[in-house]
Amino acid sequence: MTGMADHPLPDSARAAGRRTPPTWAVLLAVCAGQFLVVLDVSVVNVALPSMREDLALSATGLQWVVNAYSIAFAGFMLFGGRAGDLFGRKRMFLVGLAVFTAASLAGGVAQEGWQLLAARAVQGLGAAVLAPSTLTLLTSAVPEGPARARAIGTWSAVGAGGGAAGGLVGGVLTDGLSWRWVLLINVPIGIAVLAAASRWLTESRATTGRRLDLPGAVLVTAGLAVLAYGIAETEAQGWDAPGTLVALAVAVLLILGFLLVEARSRAPLMPLKLFRVRSVSAANAVMIISGAAMMGMWFFMTLYAQNVLGYSPLLAGLALIPSSLAVVSGAKLAPVLMRSLGARPVVLLGTAVAAAGFGWQSTMRADGTFLGDILGPGIVMMAGAGLAGTPLASLAVSGADPRDAGLVSGLINTSRTMGGALGLAILSTVAASATAGADAPEALTDGYALAFRTAAVMLAGAFVLGLLWLPRERRRTSTAPTASGPPSTDHPAKEDPPGINPTAARGDTPGAAPLRQEG
Repeated sequence: MTGMADHPLPDSARAAGRRTPPTWAVLLAVCAGQFLVVLDVSVVNVALPSMREDLALSATGLQWVVNAYSIAFAGFMLFGGRAGDLFGRKRMFLVGLAVFTAASLAGGVAQEGWQLLAARAVQGLGAAVLAPSTLTLLTSAVPEGPARARAIGTWSAVGAGGGAAGGLVGGVLTDGLSWRWVLLINVPIGIAVLAAASRWLTESRATTGRRLDLPGAVLVTAGLAVLAYGIAETEAQGWDAPGTLVALAVAVLLILGFLLVEARSRAPLMPLKLFRVRSVSAANAVMIISGAAMMGMWFFMTLYAQNVLGYSPLLAGLALIPSSLAVVSGAKLAPVLMRSLGARPVVLLGTAVAAAGFGWQSTMRADGTFLGDILGPGIVMMAGAGLAGTPLASLAVSGADPRDAGLVSGLINTSRTMGGALGLAILSTVAASATAGADAPEALTDGYALAFRTAAVMLAGAFVLGLLWLPRERRRTSTAPTASGPPSTDHPAKEDPPGINPTAARGDTPGAAPLRQEG
């Protein structure tokens, strides 16, 4: 966290001597923006059956209603983070929110399937420009220490709650109005947040003249999109079909091209040296795998509730409220546990709890009950997800150079969202392999259960990866807070990872014995 707010450039309001906006106002504005963009990853899930009937979408088309947004969101988030560093985080927040709001209007009035998918992709682009600035604006406004740790916990909880609330919001709007309102509702809210952010947020940017890496942004987005398409095609054609193999080969070439461009660029979109910092590389790797498992939860749970148990969209949304509360509670509890246990143990605890919940969910039955097949496993899955998310975000951004603050913030969001998009493609293919085209409740349940078992295995892998790779922490004998210096990636395993303030990362109070991260 250290250094993320070291070089904010004052805007005209501050230069004119106006009062600095209160912290609560900044927190409200950035969290509202974060809530909107995360909400739209999952809010369409409950509305998918209605969308399919109204716009004659295929099963693959339904998957792309989710993935068109997620892939554009994740693929351009690094670009959005760098744009915020260069052109101003407040400016990019406002631009991204305006694009997101306009695309929501277009999606809400779509008359053809392709129009809806195009609008969802543009929504994702707007979200990618907006989202990286939220965390950076927050850390610029809140002093380092316990207050910042609490603010990040709130930001994490809002992000987790946005994804969790999607089922309820989508169900209420779809049942009460129509599926179109799951998108149209963003318009008045987006306008209100634009007005609040224009007034309350203070501009900041990195003090550097670096330029945007447009070729890198295009290559990584195209590569990830084609990769997700290739995985999705395995459901219809199989892994050895020519179309599938060509798509996967093109994806690999595009991603390799992106890495080559980044290695040779003077101002890369994603400096590869960032991954020499152990906390950054390890946290993002764990986040990718966790995201791959987590996004599928909302998708398959809403389908299970409606297609197998016969719930209405509203009832399906209401059934997921306890899970929504669990993920928010887990995210708010995490900073408290981090103060006593450290970031790494809380990540491992949350991942283990989530894996157990996914394993429990995989025992679902076609004649299942709310208590045993939705409520219990849902709470365990999402409580674990909330616990793991906050310390992962803290670890990931703690090694950032001030000039790369927006980029690293975008990177952790990219890892979560892109992992979710690819995970959804994989888990949908796994579920389809079990159902073999049948739509009887028993067959659908078998497919959904296999998807949850696969997700549990993914999370077990994330646990092992975190156990072996995330930096260990131990208390120092000194009681003085650690001073953080400029990042260096030469020897990240010998002392504290470069640029990391362990006290800030864990939310320790000033004067407490800080932690030292061991290689």
